[in-house]
Amino acid sequence: MSAPAEGANGSNAAPSAEDLKLFELSQKYGAEAAKRVRPDGLDQFVPLKNAGSERFRALAEDPWADHAALNAKEPVKDGAKYKFLILGAGYGGLLFAVRLIEAGLASGPDDIRFIDAAGGFGGTWWWNRYPGLHCDIESYAYMPLLEETGYMPKSKYSTGPELREHADRIATQWKLHDKGLFRSNVENTKWNDATQLWDVQVIEGRGPGEPSRQLKLQAQYVLLAAGILTNPHVPKIPGLETLAGPVFHTARWDYKTTGGSPEDETLTGLEGKRVGILGTGATAIQVVPRLAKYAKELYVFQRTPSSVGWRGQRPTDPEEWKTKIARGKGWQRERMLNLDSYLTDANEEGQENMVADGWTEMPGFSAVLGSPRHPIVEPTPEKIAQHVGRVYKLDMPRAESTRARVDTIVKDHETAAKLKAWYPTWCKRPCFSDEYLQSFNLPNVHLVDTDGKGAESATSSGLVVAGKEYPLDILVLSTGYVTPAIGGGSPAARTGIDIYGRGGKSLDEKWQNQGPSTLHGVCSNGFPNLFFTPLSQSAQASNNAFTLDVGAEQVVHIIEKAEARAGPSAVIEVSSEAEEAWALEIMRRAGWFATVMGCTPGYITSEGEALRGADDQMEMMKKARGGNYAEGMAAFLKVLQQYRADGSLQGFQVASKAA
Repeated sequence: MSAPAEGANGSNAAPSAEDLKLFELSQKYGAEAAKRVRPDGLDQFVPLKNAGSERFRALAEDPWADHAALNAKEPVKDGAKYKFLILGAGYGGLLFAVRLIEAGLASGPDDIRFIDAAGGFGGTWWWNRYPGLHCDIESYAYMPLLEETGYMPKSKYSTGPELREHADRIATQWKLHDKGLFRSNVENTKWNDATQLWDVQVIEGRGPGEPSRQLKLQAQYVLLAAGILTNPHVPKIPGLETLAGPVFHTARWDYKTTGGSPEDETLTGLEGKRVGILGTGATAIQVVPRLAKYAKELYVFQRTPSSVGWRGQRPTDPEEWKTKIARGKGWQRERMLNLDSYLTDANEEGQENMVADGWTEMPGFSAVLGSPRHPIVEPTPEKIAQHVGRVYKLDMPRAESTRARVDTIVKDHETAAKLKAWYPTWCKRPCFSDEYLQSFNLPNVHLVDTDGKGAESATSSGLVVAGKEYPLDILVLSTGYVTPAIGGGSPAARTGIDIYGRGGKSLDEKWQNQGPSTLHGVCSNGFPNLFFTPLSQSAQASNNAFTLDVGAEQVVHIIEKAEARAGPSAVIEVSSEAEEAWALEIMRRAGWFATVMGCTPGYITSEGEALRGADDQMEMMKKARGGNYAEGMAAFLKVLQQYRADGSLQGFQVASKAA
């Protein structure tokens, strides 16, 4: 998708110098994206648990679980029944639980049970413990329930250990620590038409040398709270399994090899070693400076460079915290909305910029979040081109400034040129660091740019790029996660669970046959008492904790109103008419997201697979149904608030469970 070479106002007037520049930029972006298009799409990766060798399958295991302590707890009984089974114990699952408890819906000892493959609470912050780990969203806006817990983050951008500790803090405050069934995977969940309950098949791991337990649990409600960063994958590089030295994924960091710990980034195990890191996304931006400090030689293998802006990390000032941040009731939601307004190009002139960081300098990110300024983009070639051109223009100052920033930091001109991101800001997670680019000025750090192709093969002693072998003692895979858009964004596919509703209907098959079908992104017809964290047909924020809390609030409202009407044994199901009406609202706004058509393959486009099938009208309609609410999170929140204010649960069928 190219930016239009026409007047900025959409007229037929001669294009201005700026319009010509935008056109040339879009051509450059298109050429760079074309380099990276691969016919195998997502098949160029394999999820860890399906990796070909035991060596890589072992990377799917939890290296952090305290098996002895977990095995000492009273086991969950086979056949146990719960009111709420929450599948996922990260921030999303915790928010579900807290909002249910505060609404008075979960107060009994068997009301809530979490199920998670991890060994404890935290989700992505449990699994990820690599050196340099911190959240890229300001902690004051990101960390859930700060107002309720009264916790003051240590710094503007919290570290991984602090974020994991906060998950435990939430679990402690709301007495959830004995509610976790950890090291466990749900195989399937089936609606039982006779009992009007969910039957949930679970495999509980017990640690090395201990046999797993098969459990069948029952639940009135199943809440899917798997995060968007849950399934790491390994690239299918020929010969990778033969590499002699240690190989591990950033989401399963091997401190036995590197030395140090999550709390101590003294990586003495790297001294004298040739270390490679494969990937240059948001994780590598944080890891590379730590590796560079200790490795004898560090080789950074790059397929697509990240756009790296300034970070500005600093400790929290207690006085500023009391007077300017936590300054009154509702301060955290206000801050979340304030941050979001800058990213959706919705901030007002003279408005206070509460967060004032690199995120608030990129109104072009509205390309993937939506904006209330131009909510409906007519699906005609002319209107789409005008819209794309407008957003490219909005993004150009930030994109150019980040490319110029590389030149001001990286001393070697050839290396600097290869580190510049030639794609719109929204196409790959924007990154922020005051250390990453600086690392390439060190004599032991070497950028291996693959010109968009990736590593071609591996030998027992290293990686091969463009016919040249780079000898390595240790390889770190910073190759990301399976996109949550897999399976069209089906909640079943992205959680890796087979879900069967009324009459044995498969949720995955429903998504594949008719496209995403929800009301407000949290429930689907044919699957009573099943709710999920929002992805398709909702609004998204760059601050995922905001998205999760908005979804939790909506789900709790639905259950609360339904139980007030039908009692504590309510059966709640959205009607097909209501979800189709909502799908039409999403599709009316789908033209907004034409901006992703010009993106380089990556996480946001499912490695280019989301861009395929442009000539198949049925596929295009399915993808349009799977979009987000294109007016942005604040506008979507108003839709939900109006819905709640009505109080009638319009679109839902509510009944009492048969005796």
